[in-house]
Amino acid sequence: MLSNIEIGIDLGTANTLVYSKNKGIVLNEPSVVAIDTETKTVLAVGTEAKSMIGKTPGNIIAVRPLKDGVIADFDITTQMLKQIMKKAGKKLGFSIRKPNVVVCTPSGSTSVERRAIHDSVKSCGAKQVHLIEEPVAAAIGADLPVGEPIANVIVDIGGGTTEVAIISFGGVVSCNSVRIGGDQMDEDIVQFVRKKYNLLIGERTAETIKVEIAYALVEHPRKSMDVRGRDLVTGLPKTITLHSDEIQEAIRESLLHILEAIRATLEDSPPELSGDIVDQGVVLTGGGALLNGIQEWLSNEIVVPVHIAPSPLESVAIGTGRSLDVIHKLQKAAK
Repeated sequence: MLSNIEIGIDLGTANTLVYSKNKGIVLNEPSVVAIDTETKTVLAVGTEAKSMIGKTPGNIIAVRPLKDGVIADFDITTQMLKQIMKKAGKKLGFSIRKPNVVVCTPSGSTSVERRAIHDSVKSCGAKQVHLIEEPVAAAIGADLPVGEPIANVIVDIGGGTTEVAIISFGGVVSCNSVRIGGDQMDEDIVQFVRKKYNLLIGERTAETIKVEIAYALVEHPRKSMDVRGRDLVTGLPKTITLHSDEIQEAIRESLLHILEAIRATLEDSPPELSGDIVDQGVVLTGGGALLNGIQEWLSNEIVVPVHIAPSPLESVAIGTGRSLDVIHKLQKAAK
């Protein structure tokens, strides 16, 4: 029965995940597309395309069609979604022809951006497309009781955006979205290494540095890592040693912006819900929740308990899929 095929898609800046109620996460691939610029054909999508970043000949480019959580290139996003839905269809054991799809959108996105996401998924052959706000999906995926009249504070630090929201009774009471996330931290690291060491590194190297030795603004045992790149003075390959306290300094600005968004959201909270927040605390989801020391740092700064969701990278996708049952309560179907 085709009418009962239901999937949730977390269309993220860094990764796109597909969730099916029966099988859980069926697909988790980087949101990257490799394109031949001469013929305009898509050569690879996902993991295969990501491995090409910075390593392709002139006529092939690896691009991320989503910027800051919203569609930057409509046509390429549609092509990517077609491939992703085809792959998901194979894994689910049927050809996905007319599934009902729930897609999450950043809470700060405009109606034009939402329409672009809706149309892009619809043109890939979806029967019905529902949109759900990302923080609500993240909260459902993190097992928070979003339907109850108590404050659930979610901080979703993704690749392109950080979403902070207080959710109560199935809706967003107060929220803030800043276009700073993991990608910005990678960029901070690239710029820091360039300025301090005259060394050019790629975004994949920056991401590895972030995962290995980046820390939130807390005291920590000093770690070091050898990094290879191109010397901007001689143009030759060169290896340098980076230390965790340098990287901590490099991403300081981005972390403070995220903290500011959390504080602003908590300040907007109705007094009745503030009491709940002291008891319940704040839940972190998204890739940024995996940054070393972030739980301890935020807990010290906002003086409420900070928890990390059971599977922070998958929370939004899981919540998107689970919300299919309650979508009529959370949001009317997109017209």
